Order: sequence, then C-alpha cells, then structure tokens
Amino acid sequence: MKKIIVINGPNLNLLGERQPEVYGKTTLPELEGRLKKFGKELGYQVECFQFNSEGEIIDCLQKYRKGVAGIVLNPAGYSHTSIVILDALLAVEVPAVEVHISNIYKREEFRRKSITAAGCAGLISGLGIAGYELAIQYIVNTAKG
Repeated sequence: MKKIIVINGPNLNLLGERQPEVYGKTTLPELEGRLKKFGKELGYQVECFQFNSEGEIIDCLQKYRKGVAGIVLNPAGYSHTSIVILDALLAVEVPAVEVHISNIYKREEFRRKSITAAGCAGLISGLGIAGYELAIQYIVNTAKG
C-alpha cells in the first residue's frame, strides 16, 4: 500500500486544548485517527508524526523525501521563520502540501507569510482540520503510478 506522511510541528500535540477558538476541539490523536481512516478509504497508508523541534522535522522530511506518495506538513510557527525547513522541502522529490488549521492571513501580521510554502506544491490555510484531508486528496490525485 502506498504511504502518505503527515508531519505536524510545534505545539500541535496540544490540539483540542490550546486555543480551541482558533484551532478547534479535535485532539491530535483524533486527527491522526481520522486521517488514517481517510487514507485507508483511498487505498493509502497514512503515517503521522508530531515534532516540537525543527531538527526532527528536517530529519523526517529527509527520511521520506522519496519513496512515498507525498507529504502533508503543518510546520506551525516554523512556517514563518524556518529557512532550514524550506531547504529540506526543496530536496523532497514527492509532492508536499503545507497545511494550516487557522487562516494565517487573518491573524497577526507576522503570521501572514510562510517561508516554507515556497518548497511545497501548495498551501491550504483556514479550513480547519479538513485542510489535511484536502491535502491528502491532492496527493492521491497527483500520485505517480
């Protein structure tokens, strides 16, 4: 079965608890279960990771830069600051889609620019956790073979 990787960045381990008015009430384990089920319905295995450190995100991107159908990445706050995650994304040989639960363009000025999005096929922002499913659907639709 083909595999899709989902990487969540810092503080997303607190989904459902941290600012539920912004990020919703769904917890990370609930989100991961939903994505695995959705992927399975499409004939794909979804493997999920969450890292609070930049280096671990880079290690994961490097590990899965090829040999999977694609990568869904929510770099969280690193999207606004991390040139090194962008560099890792530029080495990825499969489609990568950046996802943000909140609409980064309706938030504080410093959140309105994503450095990391330049290394992705696209960016989905502001559609809640449904954005992850849209990213997975995109990867399935564009997967080779």
